Amino acid sequence: MEHDHLIACHECDALFQKPRLGRRRIARCQRCGAMLYWSASGRLDGITAMTVAALITFLIAQGFPIVELETNGITSQTSLLGAIVALWDEQMQVVAIMVFCSTVLFPLTELLALLYLLLPIRAGIVPPLFNPVLRAIQFVRPWGMIEVFMLGVLVTMVKMVSLARVIPEAAMFAFGALTLMFVVVVTFDPRTLWDVAEGLDVLQARRERHAREEEARAVDHLSDAGDNNGERGTDAPGVDGSTAPHRG
Repeated sequence: MEHDHLIACHECDALFQKPRLGRRRIARCQRCGAMLYWSASGRLDGITAMTVAALITFLIAQGFPIVELETNGITSQTSLLGAIVALWDEQMQVVAIMVFCSTVLFPLTELLALLYLLLPIRAGIVPPLFNPVLRAIQFVRPWGMIEVFMLGVLVTMVKMVSLARVIPEAAMFAFGALTLMFVVVVTFDPRTLWDVAEGLDVLQARRERHAREEEARAVDHLSDAGDNNGERGTDAPGVDGSTAPHRG
């Protein structure tokens, strides 16, 4: 279809033909100068490694305590999931669901979906359900709020210093590293994967056409060889076709 190779500027709605970019090239709007998209072929390795590291850091942040509070000889510590459970038990189910979705569900969905797309594409394969997964990434990305959660935790720690001894735990540092990693991950526009997938589809179609041509040539060669053998058999019959001499 003709509109498959068109792209609209998200700033001024200008419509352009979508050219194929080389490595590390950027396409910009000729009217307003906004960036339309850039080539993803040179960034797949880096963004894949960063996504894997972010996923590992995310699991560490969820599995370990965030802070430890010590007051009057009593020590308590909690993790993010523990805080969500406490909110639920305090009859604040709406807040608990919002915290769970914005700090656990949506970021984890984005990381897993990115890996689902990036790992096969790096191997030269377009995974099944490519388009729905890519649209899911674009849907959940604005709702992941790791950085907002991190800011809230830091403000709370500052306010509680005068009331108790606050000791940051492993998850606090993991969330700090995860915030920086997500800054890098969200700079990657997943829409550019459509161009990479389109190129892989074209390459796969060429390989299939070349394989069919090779198969057709092999069949023709075998057919010609069979015809030649049939002609030679007609001119010179073999041993089975000869008759033994008669002795009188």
